[in-house]
Amino acid sequence: MNSTFLPLDWIIFLGYFLILALSSYLFSRTKINSSREYFTSANTMPTLAVAISILATSQSAATFLGVPEFSYAHDFTFIGFYFSSLLAVLFIAKFFVPKFYEIRAITVYELLEKRYGASAKKQAGIMFLIGRVMASGARLYIAALAISMILFLDISFTHMLFSIMLLIIGALAYTYFGGVKSVIFSDIIQAFIYISAGVVVAYYLYLSLGDMDIISKLHQANKLRFLDTSLDGNFSLLALLGGWFLLNVAAYGLDQDMTQRLLSCKNKTEASKSLILSIIFTIPVVLLFLTIGALLYLHYQSTEVVQSFDGEKITIFMYYILNEMPEGLRGFVTVGAVAAALSSTNSVLGAMASVAVEDIYKPYKLKYHPQTPEIFFLKLSRKAVLFFALTLVIMAVVSYFWQKYAGLSLISFALGVMSFAYTGLLGVFFSAIFTKRGSAQRVLPALIGGFVTVLILQPYIFNVHIGFAWQMLIGTLVSFLIMQSGVENE
Repeated sequence: MNSTFLPLDWIIFLGYFLILALSSYLFSRTKINSSREYFTSANTMPTLAVAISILATSQSAATFLGVPEFSYAHDFTFIGFYFSSLLAVLFIAKFFVPKFYEIRAITVYELLEKRYGASAKKQAGIMFLIGRVMASGARLYIAALAISMILFLDISFTHMLFSIMLLIIGALAYTYFGGVKSVIFSDIIQAFIYISAGVVVAYYLYLSLGDMDIISKLHQANKLRFLDTSLDGNFSLLALLGGWFLLNVAAYGLDQDMTQRLLSCKNKTEASKSLILSIIFTIPVVLLFLTIGALLYLHYQSTEVVQSFDGEKITIFMYYILNEMPEGLRGFVTVGAVAAALSSTNSVLGAMASVAVEDIYKPYKLKYHPQTPEIFFLKLSRKAVLFFALTLVIMAVVSYFWQKYAGLSLISFALGVMSFAYTGLLGVFFSAIFTKRGSAQRVLPALIGGFVTVLILQPYIFNVHIGFAWQMLIGTLVSFLIMQSGVENE
């Protein structure tokens, strides 16, 4: 195994954080006067910037390191997930985005207030916050795990805590002062860095394979399959058009973490364009990292690989980084992983703060103190960002100790929590947008019903083994039927 960072690696690593510091200073110089400006940039963000920001947010450190694992072990059929995403964003652009802009929403859950009352907005917001804290805290832990392995060649608590704080401080540098505008522009930098890292790694691997007939070798190993026509595959056509489609509708249209960017565009047309462009841009990026996995398969095809580090299972890309990546390239790939982690962490801080302030606290405050100045809510928004940064750190630390002493169950649960919550949100929103039925009284049972349905279908609960795409379909159906029960407009 290689030693810790060499001088050139540290130069690249520290150079990246210098860029981080300078850009965060420049992006935060814009004067902000209200919480609406802080969370939506007063609807002034350009389409292309928003599209790249959505791309960056959808690609976490887990994606950066994990996508190559799929093609290394299987083939290219994972790309079907993003064609399912394209169908989903077309659906969102047609049915959801116009509704959000019609009410000048700061958060997507305001739509439920218009349809079912203030309690519905509050309940959906709380469901989002619970799921996001657990899911994003677990992702922060996974990103820190990777950074600690690469920087220090261990995952001791001290080095893990350093890595967690490194990531959260980097995220705060953009989010705290500049709000969503700073986050969006910073995401462009992060996306450029981690995509560049991917391109350099792919090219280096390609050169290292010498005169090998790469296409022929991959074809012989059945690695070049892009479409799964089976009935039970994880990314089969049936799954892509069913449960994965629903997951993407929820992720891109109902998760404030992603949709906060959409709500910063000038109008519904620009928002829809940015959403569609983001997926068009994402597809070649995912193909790039799938290609890295395929090249790693050829690189290690005659070598025995033990994908383990200090008792932790690691991806093949991480194995390659730790064991074979040369000086300089290792530093560049490390900042690529950091950039991927920051692009997903800085956004979630603003998203959670917007829901907590705009959907939960602000209506309550204005009800009893209608003359509260806007500057109060702006200051509160920044405090909320700090509060949620702390909660993510706590969740990441809890994940560390739980995984170390009690196995993987909490991590699996935490990562899946937001997906579990999506089914309830889908059922409630579908009822609100496409039907005249449902009521405020049914929103909470529908949100809980969808969540519990998917939870029950997890193998670690009742040993039920059913594909996640089917879990999404069943959970959404249960939630929707709960909303539809009873009389019209009850």
